[in-house]
Amino acid sequence: MPRMAVRAAIFHTPRPGQLETLADALIEIDAAGVITAVGPATPERLARTVDVTIQLPAHHYLLPGFIDLHVHAPQWPQTGRALDVPLEEWLQVHTFPLEARYADTAFAREVYSDLVPSLLAQGTTTALYFATIHVEASIALAEICLALGQRALIGKVAMDAPDECPGFYRDACAEDAIRDTREVINRIRALTPDANPLVQPVITPRFLPSCSFELLKELGVLAAQTGARVQTHCSESPWEVAHGQARFGKSDVAALADFGLLREHTVLAHGNFVNDPDRRHIHHAGAAIAHCPLSNAYFAGRILPLREMLDEGLHLGLGSDLAGGHSPSILDAARMAITASRMREAGDGGPINAVEAFWLATAGAAEALGLPVGHFAPGMEFDALVIDTTGPERIAWPALDSPIQILEKIIRRAGRANIRKVWVRGREVTGA
Repeated sequence: MPRMAVRAAIFHTPRPGQLETLADALIEIDAAGVITAVGPATPERLARTVDVTIQLPAHHYLLPGFIDLHVHAPQWPQTGRALDVPLEEWLQVHTFPLEARYADTAFAREVYSDLVPSLLAQGTTTALYFATIHVEASIALAEICLALGQRALIGKVAMDAPDECPGFYRDACAEDAIRDTREVINRIRALTPDANPLVQPVITPRFLPSCSFELLKELGVLAAQTGARVQTHCSESPWEVAHGQARFGKSDVAALADFGLLREHTVLAHGNFVNDPDRRHIHHAGAAIAHCPLSNAYFAGRILPLREMLDEGLHLGLGSDLAGGHSPSILDAARMAITASRMREAGDGGPINAVEAFWLATAGAAEALGLPVGHFAPGMEFDALVIDTTGPERIAWPALDSPIQILEKIIRRAGRANIRKVWVRGREVTGA
């Protein structure tokens, strides 16, 4: 890949709630896609020799790529459907039968070959994916992400409990689930056998009710052995909380910790009902919560106490939760996060604002995963997107709007038509 420089107006949030803008910046990127310098576009810096210099037009803004901390890849075909039914019906009638179809790897490739470019076009440069129980379909997703250039973390779903999982869609036993999870970890790592892979495996118990004690215990052992990250659902609904108390005599968070699954960079989807001790436990472990405000509105029955969690310093990011959420856009998740926090208005700090939502969509999620992306600085990898604010889908009036007002309008109004280019690790992966 050529060495390049991008000259642009930039927005990013290296720290929570702190927007940094530079009206005329030059970002230099090496042949590995790593940023080597960020600063004003001075004549001296512009004179440096690079292979390619890209200058963005006026009223185009460079942002870090968006990170989706919770995507059910196989649910893409059902997105937007049946969100008015109870969760049990949504799972048993719509979701599990669809996910079972991914035993057909050709079907999986068809769906994933549509999903991944769709997410890239929305500016999602990194996705944390739940796949299905199927080894070959999980590997197909990894291969497609790698071919199309999306940074991805992919988990073969583990679920073996006969009381909560349908007979037509579950791991036959804990031993099979562990064997297949280990195979997926090894095969994904073999796709990019280097120290800094673009696509990585994730250990993925669907959630505590869907897994036997033996499976949870062995997944914890596997996490310790392999160093793979962990993702799961956690304390999403009152039913889930009650199930954990009845089964384990403790909260989901405490149970996950006992099984060795609450680790650094573990991502807990939802977390709407975690209590104060749970939050301290998550913080101490270096784990994170994927806030999924769109699907929470349909299925959780509670607004996440986002302000308190931010003020407590928890690792947090946003998730679309396809297809429990109806939109693949992390901007839509950011908008709903702002709206939900305004409806709740709990905590001394009040609701979150657009700058904080922007941090959740970028640097906050990157910190949750421990990835060198999310803002622009030397040593970070160049994952970025270009927002056109005055094109056919005009969202800003530069003569009237200050920089922070333009950023607010991007967060609240920008859509796929405004996203003109997307890079992952310095490679352009989509663009007009």
